[in-house]
Amino acid sequence: MRIALLGAESTGKTTLAAQLAAALRRDGHRVAVVPELLREWCERERRTPRPQEHLAIAQEQEQRVEAAASAAQVVIADTTALMVAVWSGLLFEGDPLLRFALERQRGYDLTLVTGLDLPWVADGVQRDAAHGREPVDALVRELLERAGVAYRVVYGHGEERLRNALAALPQGLAPRPVQPASSRAGWQWRCEQCSDPDCEHRLFTSLARR
Repeated sequence: MRIALLGAESTGKTTLAAQLAAALRRDGHRVAVVPELLREWCERERRTPRPQEHLAIAQEQEQRVEAAASAAQVVIADTTALMVAVWSGLLFEGDPLLRFALERQRGYDLTLVTGLDLPWVADGVQRDAAHGREPVDALVRELLERAGVAYRVVYGHGEERLRNALAALPQGLAPRPVQPASSRAGWQWRCEQCSDPDCEHRLFTSLARR
């Protein structure tokens, strides 16, 4: 099973990936976590990629996911090619990077989007301003909808965030609150205020606790 964690910067993707992996391993599953290659690349090169370099980064990110899937029952991708496309800004129709990213995202079994309720923290690598998180969050959702990919938004702090993520997993993969199958499959919250984190947080938390 391939699980994708997407979201704006400083929304806890890496922490949540590690927590999910630990919880699933305690349950006896073989789990691999694939880190974000773009961050690794920026730290190594000490710069952000040029436009022509993003496609190769996205392709290698997905190759690492495939390599991990050959040995693990569950692969947790701490971002995917879709996030590389978002950061590249190359989102015009027909762009090879965007086509590749959308097609690859459709191959994930579960897509989780980390909410904006965590405080923003600068890291000196990719994060330079908190105000950029809202547009990135909106763009991630827009691209997922364009790809026809259902997703869940994960909110909460600490253990609550982990519990809400576990609640999105398919039955039998990890302990979670009991929910009707119809409410799990392809669940996606939309409303006229879908960019309001408080609105989504209240709804998701109430569902997870049923």
